[in-house]
Amino acid sequence: MSIAKIVEQALLDGHLTPAMEAEVGRICDNASELSIEEYMALDRLMGSLLTGEVVAVPRKQFINVMEELVLTDVIAKVAAIEATSESSLDVGDITAYALNRLPPLYATTEEGAKYQREKAKTELDTLISEQVSGAISAYLDRPNFFPERQALNKNTGNEVLVQVSTLLQVYAPNFEQK
Repeated sequence: MSIAKIVEQALLDGHLTPAMEAEVGRICDNASELSIEEYMALDRLMGSLLTGEVVAVPRKQFINVMEELVLTDVIAKVAAIEATSESSLDVGDITAYALNRLPPLYATTEEGAKYQREKAKTELDTLISEQVSGAISAYLDRPNFFPERQALNKNTGNEVLVQVSTLLQVYAPNFEQK
């Protein structure tokens, strides 16, 4: 993703996530020279951060151990299905479906995460497996009602125009007289 796209997304959402911040840093570190457009995008981001239009989200200081446990189970089961059939399954859809039917297991320390993993293995292993299997069955049985669905973080294109229009209205309100 480019710096301009990251800035556009941050302006649209009103938040700069740690992942977005890391990607901007990676691009800047790997580029020998930034373009004028990239500098302008970084300037827009800095201005938005200073005015509060965009808020930097702090780095995640907690994890949901259930996410890693479910994802591990989903990947194993999906791989087995895909190896023996022509089906192509969406790991993200299946994981989200199963997670919505399971309790969260949040932790803020490594010790807490270890405790939650052990608790899940002794008390919730069967439930996790059942919910993942159910999620796969639901995924395979679902009708294709909405083929035009868009995955998260996908833009349709109009958002950029709205953002540019808003930006111009804010910074150049009298440029075109009505």
